[in-house]
Amino acid sequence: MKQLVLIALVAIATSTTAVAQSIAVVDINDVLTSFPDYRKAEAELDKVANDWRQEIAEEYDKIKALYNKYQAETPLLTEEMKMKRENEIIAKEESVRALQTQRFGPEGDLFTKRQELVAPVQERVYEAIDDFASDRGVDLIFDKSGSAGLLFASEDYDKTTDIKKRLGIK
Repeated sequence: MKQLVLIALVAIATSTTAVAQSIAVVDINDVLTSFPDYRKAEAELDKVANDWRQEIAEEYDKIKALYNKYQAETPLLTEEMKMKRENEIIAKEESVRALQTQRFGPEGDLFTKRQELVAPVQERVYEAIDDFASDRGVDLIFDKSGSAGLLFASEDYDKTTDIKKRLGIK
């Protein structure tokens, strides 16, 4: 009988602990867009991106002008000269596409610039979230804007190591 009572008490204590989790929700987009340093970084990124778009548009205009000139002069050109001009136009187009990828590609200059300008601001925000969670005893913080999902989780809830052990991964 004592064992049954002891088991019941352990079960109640365990369920009480599980219910006592503290969960919070934060709209990370609202926090970031309200943060002056973030707005400043975003404005600088927009300016840089617009400058690069303008640069690429100007290069495409030059290619269009070359093509129009080629079209106008085609009747006067030999086959060899036509091929040479066509190859020049194609090479310029490839060059501009490469520049576009360099500037706006997944690991391009804009991505690097964003990391340089925005990442420090985001780190400050996430540190503030971490500090808030520690000060208030919050176990889990979710992003209600949906952009990041889980923002903070107490280490007690991270079971990554346990899963790795079950899979035989070190």
